[in-house]
This record gives sequence, structure tokens and C-alpha cells, in this order.
Amino acid sequence: MECIFCKIISKEMPTEFVYEDDMVVAFRDIHPKAPVHILAVPKSHIPAFNDLTPKDAPLVVALMLAVPAVAHMAGVADGYKIAVNVGTKGGQVVDHLHLHLLGWPDGGDEERGKFKKEVVTV
Repeated sequence: MECIFCKIISKEMPTEFVYEDDMVVAFRDIHPKAPVHILAVPKSHIPAFNDLTPKDAPLVVALMLAVPAVAHMAGVADGYKIAVNVGTKGGQVVDHLHLHLLGWPDGGDEERGKFKKEVVTV
């Protein structure tokens, strides 16, 4: 079964891309956790961050360079979070590598605080 992000990338499922280049697309998360919540997704199917190999280096660079471009377009270039969930234990829901760009255009210290987690030392 083809993954949902592959269907979005191939335009089998309608989604508005906020960014697209040869290797990466970006679109709004359907379950946003911040006022700006955009997913940056490689066009090639890589299940998770742990599945990257040295041959994927150009893709990783393209993915990382797409994020500031998207942040600028979304009006949050002066401050945002990038998150990568890895595996089900790490909160990954879709088995296709993707970066979450989370931003609060108006500052939003109160809203941003909802996502802070206590750091536990092991």
C-alpha cells in the first residue's frame, strides 16, 4: 500500500503545496500543533530518519534548505522549531521521512509553552 505522503506528492490526493523543488515538497499539517505547522517531505520515499544513508546526502541538504525558505514564506523566519519524529515510539505517524516546521508568528510565548517538555536526565 502506497503511503499517504507518496499519494500527496504524486497528486493523487489534493493538497496545496506551499513549497516545491526537484526533491522536496512542503504542505500544511492537517492536525496543526502551532499556528504555523508545515511538513517538509522528500519526494522520494524514505520511511524514517534512521533509514537515511550516505547516498541520501543531497536529499538531506535539499530538505534542510527548504525549511528556512518555507519559514520565510510563512512569516516565521525569525524563530521556529523543527521536529523530526522517528518511529512509533518517537511519535512518527506516517512512515515517510518528514520535518515539522512549527512557528508562532506573533511571538506566542504562552502558546509555545504548551509544547515544552521536562528534560529528564538518564
